[in-house]
Amino acid sequence: MSTVTVTDAVKKYDAVAALDSVTMTFREGELFGLLGPSGSGKTTLLRAIAGFVSLDRGQVLIDGQNVGGVPVHARNIGMMFQNYALFPHMSVAENVAFGLEVRGRPREEVARRVNEALAMVRLGGLEQRKPKQLSGGQQQRVALARALVTRPKVLLLDEPLGALDKHLRQEMQVELRRIQRQVGITTIFVTHDQEEALTLSDRIAIFNFGRIIQEGAPMEVYERPVTKFAAGFLGEANFLQGRVTAIEPNGLARVALDLGGEALCRLIGGQAGQTVLLALRPEKIKLSTDSQAGTNAVRGKVLDVVFSGNSTTYRVRVGNQVITLFRQNLAQGTVAPGSEVVLSWSPDHLVQVTP
Repeated sequence: MSTVTVTDAVKKYDAVAALDSVTMTFREGELFGLLGPSGSGKTTLLRAIAGFVSLDRGQVLIDGQNVGGVPVHARNIGMMFQNYALFPHMSVAENVAFGLEVRGRPREEVARRVNEALAMVRLGGLEQRKPKQLSGGQQQRVALARALVTRPKVLLLDEPLGALDKHLRQEMQVELRRIQRQVGITTIFVTHDQEEALTLSDRIAIFNFGRIIQEGAPMEVYERPVTKFAAGFLGEANFLQGRVTAIEPNGLARVALDLGGEALCRLIGGQAGQTVLLALRPEKIKLSTDSQAGTNAVRGKVLDVVFSGNSTTYRVRVGNQVITLFRQNLAQGTVAPGSEVVLSWSPDHLVQVTP
């Protein structure tokens, strides 16, 4: 297992900063997700660690050693691409063996390690098949076995499950997590899929415009986003703006909401008169047709109802704003569009974010 450290990484393409002074550490044995929109810098960072991209400034260190001048083939890094890049004319075994053969390993060792790698990804018995004879999930496993068979210090995955359909992607998330835990290798992967990042990662970093917006454990980043961008990119969020009217003795702030009504929430350094922006996740909101609006509760009218199996999505107009909420299906039926409802939430579920 190895530690990867990136310090003050800068990479520009003309006037666009793909990486803008990025500093971060990937710990031994962890599975770290890089998340962000297209062009945010996450893939550039991955390619810089691999050696495909030269930084304009900054360093990449593996186990404390600067690898800036080390060519790609000498960094002892395994990499897996979204399209898998399997050789179509080679068998499964030949594809997996390729990296060992170019390193000049003995034939007996190559055969033994290929068999071990294929057993790990549960493809034993398919050694002689060609890639076109495999399903998408099986091709993904071959690519993973090929990346791992050389026993690299670090594994880099670029949208590893992006080519799979939703059901297979969910299955492979479990498999990828199992294999990474079994091998114990430090793994860094790029994804734009929020659910995938939350499911797989020990830690995540959200990127935008070449910078890290927020970094931490998935639950921490999801539950306590620090910016509006982070809250909106990692899942869905409603944003409520208001003005602090008082700070209660228990530390809760009383906020007059712009859409109407009043909320209690916890603020960082809040003071009376301050304008604040609050994020509220859709699943944290309760919907009722017989409650009275009060503190942390507002009255609205249902605009749309979308049934999606295990939950129902409601869009409710409250004042001049539309609030989205998710309601788990517990056989209680749905509330019809046009209904007057009350939305309520806990003070702990309102999170202060920066615009």
